Amino acid sequence: MSEISTKNTVSARRAVITKITCTAVMTALAVVLMYLEIPLPFMPPFLKFDFSEVPVLVGSFALGPIYGVIIELLKNLIHLPATGTMGIGEASNFLTGSIYVFTAGSIYKKIRTRKGAVIAMAVATGALCLLACPLNFFVTLPLYGSVLNFSTEAIIGMSNAVNPLITSKLSLILWGFLPFNLFKGIVVSFITFWVYKPISNLIGKIYNKTH
Repeated sequence: MSEISTKNTVSARRAVITKITCTAVMTALAVVLMYLEIPLPFMPPFLKFDFSEVPVLVGSFALGPIYGVIIELLKNLIHLPATGTMGIGEASNFLTGSIYVFTAGSIYKKIRTRKGAVIAMAVATGALCLLACPLNFFVTLPLYGSVLNFSTEAIIGMSNAVNPLITSKLSLILWGFLPFNLFKGIVVSFITFWVYKPISNLIGKIYNKTH
């Protein structure tokens, strides 16, 4: 019994070390990618796309959805010193990113196949688009006004300059935030699917070691 207990303790320690190491690596990759922002045509200028959700999603697949959220949190906390929005942008990025990676990780946890990954990412993209709209409407935009004194009307005017379809708060959500999140979900899903095959064995090994 003593020998079995020792082996179990060693295995548990290795699992913890593996989780910490993978979390650190995925967080570091996500932070680097978060700084490589790309402006998108016809999108409000404050909405810039980056690829930082890819390593977060891989971490969610490999370690589980809770760790995906942890990586998402660490990524945004590390980015805080470089914020230009007093943390509002990072808070929004954390909430929307967590919706995406937690949903995808939860489904993939139950269907651990390539097909399962596709289903997980498709559902996660839908959840991101559905839940991010009210989040931006009722939380993010009011926060910009109350914290930064940057009114919704000013944001609408800025957005209308690049997309004439944006003329109101609702149209800002429908023609700004919604297509942005849809684009983000699709691109991140596509890239993750593309790299899934070469890293699927690694994901499986990490998952087996840590669960």
